[in-house]
Amino acid sequence: MNYLVVGLGNIGAEYVNTRHNMGFMVLDAWAQASKLVFSTGRYGSTAELSFKGRKFTLLKPSTYMNLSGKAVRYWMNELNVPLENLIVICDDLNLPFGTLRMRKNGSSGGHNGLNNINELLGTEAYARIRMGIGNDFSRGQQIDFVLGKLSDEELAMMDELSRKVINACRSYATIGPDRAMTELNSKAKQAKIG
Repeated sequence: MNYLVVGLGNIGAEYVNTRHNMGFMVLDAWAQASKLVFSTGRYGSTAELSFKGRKFTLLKPSTYMNLSGKAVRYWMNELNVPLENLIVICDDLNLPFGTLRMRKNGSSGGHNGLNNINELLGTEAYARIRMGIGNDFSRGQQIDFVLGKLSDEELAMMDELSRKVINACRSYATIGPDRAMTELNSKAKQAKIG
């Protein structure tokens, strides 16, 4: 059973630890915990690991956020991963920071990375885990906010949030999407800052 877990983000030092790169941050934490090193390939960097008989390929697209679908489509074809074994991890403005939500399908919610994946796959019927970043910005400041750095307090919470997302991906593959969603969505109450 092959699973493709895609963490969305932007490549480049200027995007490290930004809100829009939370997908990358989760995969980096997973690779570090599993003592893996990403290798650079077409449209992205990948790392492979096994868990309870399932094979996971972690993918950090190198296409920039707005073209994430190119990387997802390429690696799904390359690895022969069925749509139901795709999990995308991304940031979400519509959820408070610290809130996690897993869905088996759904709209992009205005997220440019998900928009492009939906467009190139021709469907919204794939799993995604949304990581809340809040929406504490003034009118017209959305781009600056999502590309802004996480605060020290938010960064300190990322280890725990990453652990929950990693466990949700493992659960998705081992106990099934419905139970994994119930587990994550009920446990992942909004984290308190301050």
